Amino acid sequence: MTVPRDQSHEKQHKHLVSKVTHLYKEYYKVKWAGARQDVLGFYSPTWMTPLERALLWFTDWKPSMLYRVLHSLKSTAGTDGDDDGKKLKEMRWRTGVEEGRVEREMERQQVAMADRRMVELARGGPGGGGCVEGALDQVLVGLERVMKSADCVRLKALKGVLEVLSPLQCVDFMAALLMVQLRVRCWGKMDSVRSSSGCDGEGVGVARVDVI
Repeated sequence: MTVPRDQSHEKQHKHLVSKVTHLYKEYYKVKWAGARQDVLGFYSPTWMTPLERALLWFTDWKPSMLYRVLHSLKSTAGTDGDDDGKKLKEMRWRTGVEEGRVEREMERQQVAMADRRMVELARGGPGGGGCVEGALDQVLVGLERVMKSADCVRLKALKGVLEVLSPLQCVDFMAALLMVQLRVRCWGKMDSVRSSSGCDGEGVGVARVDVI
């Protein structure tokens, strides 16, 4: 897809950004539906390379990464003034606070694994298989809740950044975000095969956006 950089094509810029954000929302709908069947699969996705899995933050990208990407684009996709800069700074702080809440919730889930009842079950205490299954179900429900909370922080941060940027800046930003994710996958594939010939892109779905 080719998108002109001229400001007169603002309608096209808005349409493209709207289309991409819609795909993000649809992805999370499908993800949440799948998590009800197998939430652990999203914490250790087999379709990702080891490098990609190592960089996951509760099943996906870390929200504060958005501000790093935006900072790297400040020469072409920076803010229009001090007010926008203040908004982004405030959003970054708020995103950090919300990330902390998700991390503390995961800590509670991890600590719950060591409570008295779980330890007794692990040692083969009374209760039998039914109690073990019940305890495991509670753990999985907790992990699903953490994943959804993290996804909400991701979507909220993305929405906030896009509301501050102009339509053309949004196109630049979304293209850069996509390229970061694709590049990490490329590096992960290269590392997996220990090849110096580069990444051939096999198995990578590439959505190309040319801004001219």
